This record gives sequence, structure tokens and C-alpha cells, in this order.
Amino acid sequence: MSDPDPSPTKNHSRSLPDEAELSVLRVLVEGTANSTGVEFFRSLVGNLSLATGVANAFIAEFADNRERVRTLAFWSKGRIIDNQEWELAGTPCEEVVQRTLCHHASGVSRLFPKEQGVESYLGVPLCNVNGEVLGHLAMFDDRVMPAEPRLLFTFQIFAARAAAELSRLRMAEQLRLSEERFRDLFDEAPIAYVNEDLESRFIHANHAAMRILGITPEQVKGMVGMSFVPDTPEAQRRVKEAFASVGRGTDTSGVVLELRRKDNNQPLWIQWWSKPDPSGKYTRTMFVDITERVLMEQEQLRLKAQNLYLQEEIQSVHNFEEIVGRSAALQRILEKVSRVAVTDATVLIQGETGTGKELIARAIHSASKRRDRPLIKINCAALPSGLIESELFGHEKGAFTGAMTRRIGRFELADRGTIFLDEIGEIPLEIQAKLLRVLQEMEFDRVGGTHPIKVDVRVIAATNRNLLQAVADKTFREDLYYRLNVFPVQTPPLRDRHGDIPLLVRFLTAKFAPRIGKRIEGIGAESMRRLEAYPWPGNIRELENLIERAIILADQPIIEIDPEMLPGTGSSVPAPAISSGAGNSTLEEVERQHILTILEKTRWIIEGPNGAARILDLNPSTLRYRIKKLGIRGERRQ
Repeated sequence: MSDPDPSPTKNHSRSLPDEAELSVLRVLVEGTANSTGVEFFRSLVGNLSLATGVANAFIAEFADNRERVRTLAFWSKGRIIDNQEWELAGTPCEEVVQRTLCHHASGVSRLFPKEQGVESYLGVPLCNVNGEVLGHLAMFDDRVMPAEPRLLFTFQIFAARAAAELSRLRMAEQLRLSEERFRDLFDEAPIAYVNEDLESRFIHANHAAMRILGITPEQVKGMVGMSFVPDTPEAQRRVKEAFASVGRGTDTSGVVLELRRKDNNQPLWIQWWSKPDPSGKYTRTMFVDITERVLMEQEQLRLKAQNLYLQEEIQSVHNFEEIVGRSAALQRILEKVSRVAVTDATVLIQGETGTGKELIARAIHSASKRRDRPLIKINCAALPSGLIESELFGHEKGAFTGAMTRRIGRFELADRGTIFLDEIGEIPLEIQAKLLRVLQEMEFDRVGGTHPIKVDVRVIAATNRNLLQAVADKTFREDLYYRLNVFPVQTPPLRDRHGDIPLLVRFLTAKFAPRIGKRIEGIGAESMRRLEAYPWPGNIRELENLIERAIILADQPIIEIDPEMLPGTGSSVPAPAISSGAGNSTLEEVERQHILTILEKTRWIIEGPNGAARILDLNPSTLRYRIKKLGIRGERRQ
């Protein structure tokens, strides 16, 4: 510290008038009432000089270390001058910062040679509430400064006010730094943080939250949290329960919520925690993006459902494990299969019941580029009309009474694979429209869902109905028919494949004999001729049932086919009406006559081991449906 202006000054009175003790406080209050910080310090040192009559006054704080100080405000001889910085050593200020009041009434320049031109000095440390020295307040002059009570009283008043303001500034700076650190932590944290008011409007959101939600900083203010929630029953239920928990004043515990990003409307799943602020004016929310985990779990669920379906398929008994036959009719079909299999074209397989339509579908899939993905099968005639949509497309939880969980439909299971729609002609008209959408756009909605699901599925359909006639009868959509009929395949009836019957008999004998536990070496020549002459209205399925029954009844290695086992060839059962003109009969007429023949033979018994459903290899309910649909009339005989 040095005298900024060592030139002589006018004589200053050291005495204060009696009313000065009150006016000092008035000067201090009036002079500093409307200022803070630097302006406050400048006002304070100026008013201190005015109140005490001392020429110079300053407020200083420690500089880079506690061995140097710098001024915050410096008043010298009637004006504010530039701030200064100096070493404490060798100055009276060094004594002040040792937490003692330092007063030299005279002789300062002799005691402190560095302070040339300074005669008197008065300084006091400025401390915070914890007693820590923050800086000091000092006055000095080139004349004597007696230790007058009024002088010390005035100086102490100003010192107390200076210490309070310096403490406030230090606390404000610490608060600012703390807020900056908190803001950096809030903004840059890897976990998303959002402050919301009680109406779910955003107040603040950090960078992670904006990135996850797909919003920009400009969109944050006033953004409504509920606007991210899709309009699905499950998503709405979850978020309402979560907000109800916050409304009750309780915090959430990692609720999983389904949202939609604002930038691309893509599905988003978060794990969400929220707690009301103690003020009750807003909630503090944090969440983490668990979309990848949820999608993985959904894929695992899909694979689990797919695996369960495939296990059920493995456990079921298919007509054949491979296509058997060398007839020209069969070879033409196999050539078509080889041509269409390598494409993704939709295939419509038509043919009578029991001609192996499913086997052809499996052959197409096995030879396609989708062979490593599943072939998902659904029999459209075996399901009630109210369940077909759910089976095909799945449903959301709560979509209808009894929908306790989300269900993945067959189309979703078949993604990147093939779906086989057997008995496609039995699909109700209202479902046909939704199926048409899948074929056209490769997307669908789950029952109860509001967002489309994209799939990559090859469709193979099969029917024993005349679909063109169904189109004419307005029971099947024409546009759907042409979407399905991209590549038509007609499976030949067994009566057109007589040359394949010996091969099929050997194959079926090898299939059933080990299961039944009998050693069968072949079939009698007369029986074989009888089989080749029979018209097979039930086609391969009828032949399969017949061979299995013959093996069960066989009591020697060579099986025989009794004429009674073939409807219409024995003396007790009249020949079926289609035997002489089957080639001109429609598929529906053939099916009707065959079912009627079996019903007559079983005395109209449908269920049971010897019932018509068992012989025809149909579910009893499916057979009853066929009987009603084909208009078959009769009565059960005892």
C-alpha cells in the first residue's frame, strides 16, 4: 500500500459535532442503500472518508494467495481511483489480516519504510460468520490520526457493513459456482432428468432427456409429458397409474412406460422415477432408455411363442414327411413348385380335400430362401369367426373381454418366414379386408392396437372351394382372390394318380406298422388291384386311414383289403354316385358325396374311435360345420 497522492492536502478537522454519531448511520444507510457489490464498496469508502474526515479509504481482499491483496474500491482525496494490488509484507495491512485492529496514529512511514508519505493508518479485518478473514477495511492519511472514540466508532460501523457485503458476495459466488456445477451435472448427466409442473408440462429437461425423447431445447418449455404417450390401452393405463402415484405424494419405483419419440414417432420405452418436490410446485423426474431391452424381450417372447408353435407342429402328425409318387400329374406339380419356390410370389393351392395341399406348401417353403425361418400354419376353418382376427394379427392386453395379456399373432410369428393359410375360403368377409391390407402393404394392426406393425411374410394359401364361384356368390372378395392367385397350383386327386398308389401303400405301411407294433411285409396282389381301381373320393387322406386300419386288423405279414373296407365296393353298401362320373363332378359335390358315404357307413356316428370324424381325419366340430354347409341331411341310426 502506498499513498496514491503524496502531495500536501488541506487541513481536516479531527473533531465531530455532537449530532455526528446519529448522522454517521444516516450517511452510511443513505449512501449505500441502493447499491451492492462494487458500487456498494465504492459508495462505502467514499462515505467513510466523508464521515471521518480521513483522506484515503479502501476495501481489499486477498489476491492469488494470502500474501498479496488487491482493492475492491479505493477512495483517495475526494474521488475513486483505480484498484491496486500489493504484497502484504512490510505494510501495516499485514498486521490487520492477522485478525487484529491496527491503528497507527502517526509515524507509519518510519515503521514501514515502504509507506512513504503516510503518517497515520487505521485498519480492521473483515470476517465472515465463521471468523474466516476475507479481506480488510483501512484508512490512512498524511497527517496524524488520533484514537478518538467517535472515529473508532464510525470506522467500526462501516467495517461491519463492509464485512457483511463481502460475505454476501462470497456466498453468492459460491452459490453461482455450485449452480454451474449442478447445471453441468444436470445437463450432461447420462440419465435423463426432467422437471415437470403438476399439469405434466416440462419446466427443464437435460440433454439426455431431449435426446431420448427426440426434442430440441426450443421445444422443452411447456412440452406436455402426456403427449409422448401412445393411445393404446396398456400405455394409457401405465402412465395414469404412475401419475396417480405422484399425485398422492408418493414416489414411483421404476415404472416402465411406453412412449413415442417426437422427431420420428418411433416406439420408445423408458424406466421412469418421479418424486414431488418438497415445495409441491413441480415434480422431479428421471428416466433411462430401455428400448433395446424391451425390444429384445419382445423378440425373445416372439421366439418363445414361435418355438412353442414349432414344438406343437413337431408333436402333431402330418400326412407325410415327404412327397411320394412318380406320376405325370405329380411331376407337373413338382416342376411348378421348383419354379415358384425361389421367388416370394404368393401361391394359391387348390384341390380336393386330402390331396396334400399342406405338403405342397411345405415343399415350397423348404425350397425357398426363407427355409431357415419358420413356416407358420393356420387352419382358417377350424377357428370361430370371432377368434380368427386375433389368431392372425394378435391383440393388445385389454382389447376385449378375456384378453389378459398381449398376444402375438401368426403373421408376426411368421415375420421373414412363410405363413400357410389353409382353408382360406372360410375366412369371414370382414377379416378378408384386413388380410388384403397385409398382402398389399405388409402391415397390420393388432386387435386393440393403434399403430401398424410391419412384417415381411410370404403368403401361401390353400382351399378346396371354388373361389371364383365364391366371388360370384359375394362370399369372397374379388380383389383378395386376385391378390392370392398370383401363382395358382392345382393338386391332382388320387384318382388321377393311380400309378402312385403302390408307392404310397408301401410308404404308409412303413410309416404305420412300427407305430402299431406289427411286422408287415407287403400287401396282397388282389388287394392292390382293388386299391388301384377305387376312385378315392377322400384322396390320400382316405388311403392313409385305410392302410392304418388294415394294419391294425392284420393277423399276418401280408395285409389284405377286404371289399367291405372300401365304400361302394362291397355287396352290403351301395356304390357312391360319383364313381362313374367323378371326372365331371365339382369339388363340392365330391366332398358332399364322400362325407355322406362315410356317415352312412358309420350309421351317422360322428365322434368316437369308429366315428366319421376319425375316418375323415377331421375335428368333430369341423365335420359338423361341413355337414351343415354342404346341406347334408340324414339321421343318426342306432
